[in-house]
Amino acid sequence: MTATTSTAYSRDLGEELRLLRERCSTLNGRKFAILLGWDPSKVSNIEHGKARASEIDLVQYLTACGKDIDYFNDFLTRYRNAFDPYIAQVPDDLRTLAMAESMATKITWVDVLAVPGLIQTREYADALYRKAGLVPEEKIAGCVKFRMDRQSILRRVNRPECRFYVLERVLQTRVGSDKVMEDQYLRMLFNTHILRIVPDDAITLMAGCALLEFDKAPTLAYSETDLAQVFAQDSLAVDRTTSLFKRLDELALDEEQSKRKLAEYVSRLREEPHDGEADLA
Repeated sequence: MTATTSTAYSRDLGEELRLLRERCSTLNGRKFAILLGWDPSKVSNIEHGKARASEIDLVQYLTACGKDIDYFNDFLTRYRNAFDPYIAQVPDDLRTLAMAESMATKITWVDVLAVPGLIQTREYADALYRKAGLVPEEKIAGCVKFRMDRQSILRRVNRPECRFYVLERVLQTRVGSDKVMEDQYLRMLFNTHILRIVPDDAITLMAGCALLEFDKAPTLAYSETDLAQVFAQDSLAVDRTTSLFKRLDELALDEEQSKRKLAEYVSRLREEPHDGEADLA
């Protein structure tokens, strides 16, 4: 076992091991360590993603959970890169992101094509998946539910400090019906304490990104496209993302201005309803 800096992915895989132990045995962490002949802190550090387990450690751990060589090989393939400063994942595997969000003390987010997922309405999220056409019909309901479940962190007593930047061009992009758009505008209007509107001509971004900060783990920069999710703890990536959000803060409307801007879009939609999938002007 090697002590090292944890990552979002190492914590995710460590949690996977913990859940596996609890499903496959009746032992708590201390008793499981005794079974393996390990110090209890070793099990804790591996399950919290704080230390890299060796291949022998993983063989012993997974064997004690009743897993075979095929399971070990699959897990090891994923685990080899768990502590890398950059990790890329397929876009429909959101477990690592959800776990990082649940542990974060501060989340700052901007998207270039849509309202950030943590403040989407259910109907907007559903319409967005359908408009993109990248998720099979039978999987859309599950994807929407997962997105709504992620939003529970905003209702916690110890919820993270959040700031969402919404580009005005996102407000102009029609997703779903008039009712869907109106409800999404209202959701944002009632949450201007945690979001800011960025005027349409203020900045050009190529991809959405987020900055997640933690009490006892390194700050994480996150970016996503239709092809991949990228988790980065490299200092250059974190510094670049931090600078971007400082710039967005300078350009964004303040809380009252953001309220007025969103109210304009609500009024415009009510006064001049649009048909079909045309963009809002």
